[in-house]
Order: sequence, then C-alpha cells, then structure tokens
Amino acid sequence: MADANPVALVTMHGVDRRRWRRPIVRNRIDRVTTRSGDAGATSLADGRRYAKHHIAIEVVGALDEANGFLGLLAAGTTEFGEELALVQSRLFDAGAAVATGGSAVDWEAETGRIEEMTERLNESLEPLAEFVLPGGGEAAARCHVARTVVRRAERTFWLLAEDKPALAKTGIGGWLNRVSDLLFVMARQLADEERLWQPAGTR
Repeated sequence: MADANPVALVTMHGVDRRRWRRPIVRNRIDRVTTRSGDAGATSLADGRRYAKHHIAIEVVGALDEANGFLGLLAAGTTEFGEELALVQSRLFDAGAAVATGGSAVDWEAETGRIEEMTERLNESLEPLAEFVLPGGGEAAARCHVARTVVRRAERTFWLLAEDKPALAKTGIGGWLNRVSDLLFVMARQLADEERLWQPAGTR
C-alpha cells in the first residue's frame, strides 16, 4: 500500500496503526458501447469528430492493428517478451499523438532504443544474399505479418503528417520505420529455416 496516503494515526491495544485513504483513480474506459459511432463518425482526443474513413482514423486503426498482431506474436512465443511489450506500449503512445496532434514522448530516444535492440539481435545472424520469403515457422510468420502492418501504419502516418507539420516533427515516422526493421530481425531469429527469394529465370 505504498501508494496510499496516511490520514491519521490511531492507537489500538498499544500498537500504532495507520488508517489509509486510497488514491482516487479515474477510469480511462468506463463504457465500451457508446453508439456514438453508429452513423459513420467517431471522436478523437482533440475533441473533433471524424468520418471513419478519414486518414487520421486510418492511422489510429493501423497502429491498433499492428499492436494486435504483436500481441498475437507474443502469445505464440516465449522470446522477446520485454521487447514486444515495450513496442506495444509505444504504439499506444503513437496513437495518442495522432489523436491529440502532438506528443511529449522523446521519440528520438525511443528510436535509439529500437536501434540498439535491432543491432544486438542482428549480430548473431548470417548476412543475407537475397530477400527472405516470409515464413520459416509460425512465430516467424506472425512476426513478418506484424512487420508489414507496421509498414502500413508508417505509410498512412506520413500521409496524415503532410497536413500536420507538428505531428511530422515528433519523430514517430522514424520510430515506426525502425520497428519494422526490428521485427524483420526478430523474424529471422525466430525462423526454423530461411527460404530466400529465387528471381525468375535463376533456376
């Protein structure tokens, strides 16, 4: 109960006991069904209503989808649990930035963390002579799917950022780019075998 607040000191049978007041914690989500989006529009944290086909909603959706695929990946392997959880949390931060139009996260530092992970995992891998075919086992295949969804999130982010200079300057686009690199290396680490692209006419 280290986060509670002592409000009084009372004596019971010669033993000091504290009464504690628990801190007030406001629920972030208290309702799931709101019906506010049934007509094809939804709200973001900036207070505006957006058509559900608006590019901002596409970006938030792509980030959410990437997070879901990372969760699927994490559920199917015991590898990279801490790294994947970190990326998932930052994906939520990226979605929050899109929803509000800005971010207090140090995305340059976060990008550096991803680069360090990628370099560390890549050290033990053999150099590639050709592109890798997505696959190599279930965990590796899931990782490749997550990688491609992150790539899509990056593309849609830059499309939105064309009209939002403040968002473009956050560094989220570069971070997403590095995350897809990390997932590529993770997929190679998880692969039971690697099959390389054979260009037409080479067999």
